[in-house]
Amino acid sequence: MKYLLTVSYDGTHFCGWQKQGLLRTVQLVMEDAAREIFKAETKVTASGRTDAGVHALGQVCELSADTTIPAEKLRECFNAKLPEDVRVLRSAAVEESFDITRAAKQKTYRYTAYYAETELPLFERYAVRLEFKPLLERMREAAKLLVGEHDFAAFRAAGYTSKTSVRTLYEVKVEERTEDGAAIYTITVRGNGFLYNMVRILAGELFAVGCGKDTGILKALETGERKYLAKTMPSKGLTMVKVEF
Repeated sequence: MKYLLTVSYDGTHFCGWQKQGLLRTVQLVMEDAAREIFKAETKVTASGRTDAGVHALGQVCELSADTTIPAEKLRECFNAKLPEDVRVLRSAAVEESFDITRAAKQKTYRYTAYYAETELPLFERYAVRLEFKPLLERMREAAKLLVGEHDFAAFRAAGYTSKTSVRTLYEVKVEERTEDGAAIYTITVRGNGFLYNMVRILAGELFAVGCGKDTGILKALETGERKYLAKTMPSKGLTMVKVEF
């Protein structure tokens, strides 16, 4: 039987999702838990990888197992075996033909940063402090240039390739709020897929534009050259919000 698990994790102490030998990854601890539950080696496959330090509110993964445990009870079984920085939020049975990587149609990521005169310890785990206060309207104007189908070759880390760098972004939303004396900025990006480091590069460019940089987005999209864009933002500000099938 095939099962679908929706998983949330704090990525701070993980080397990403994918197994890398004995390094602590989310896939490693999920498969360790599955081994205890099913008494057999069980592969757990995610809808997409997250990098070291990246968090997840709604990562989705699949596994196949021969078990009499009701599908909805797997959530409790996994949570009894998992470390405290990973939790299964929902568990359900799916058709054997379900393929999690092909079935994923939309993914949503959120990048969070804040502006304050000094680092705020209660924000630092999940957000990046900005040295300057960005202008929201400048960021929003630049964000409009990213919506739609484009070749995002310039928005991926050097050395990483994929079959195609063409992706469609359905929404790039920039928001600001005040919390505990700090200005909190979130960039929410929804699309049909993302390249390696794409959201962190995109966020770096939007924050730089908000702080006065002339946007290099159009030039980067036209040429595919990374040099027109600002620095890649740190991983701790990025959260995978949800996957839609």
